[in-house]
Amino acid sequence: VQLVESGGDLVQPGGSLTLSCTGSGFTFSSNEMRWMRQAPGKRLEWVSTISSRGQYTAYADSVKGRFTISRDNAKNTLYLQMKSLQPEDTAQYYCRTASGFRGQGTQVTVSS
Repeated sequence: VQLVESGGDLVQPGGSLTLSCTGSGFTFSSNEMRWMRQAPGKRLEWVSTISSRGQYTAYADSVKGRFTISRDNAKNTLYLQMKSLQPEDTAQYYCRTASGFRGQGTQVTVSS
């Protein structure tokens, strides 16, 4: 199983970013997928979940209304669209399978 995240960057408060996660070595289209994040000195935090076919999504209260999870099973790719970013969104973002495999992460820094 391999998961590769990309799209992290330094962005100003109020800005937007879209993260991507490409999976290989497993049947991506059969797996529920999650985004997680970890800020420096803090615990790993669940951000969002999407069902295997994308018909079900869920979000942490801290990102609801600002983040959108989606997937393209034809491309084995998971996305996280983030808008109205705030400094408290600064973290390493990881995609994760339901069974616990996760990638190396991509860094999002929100700062002026």
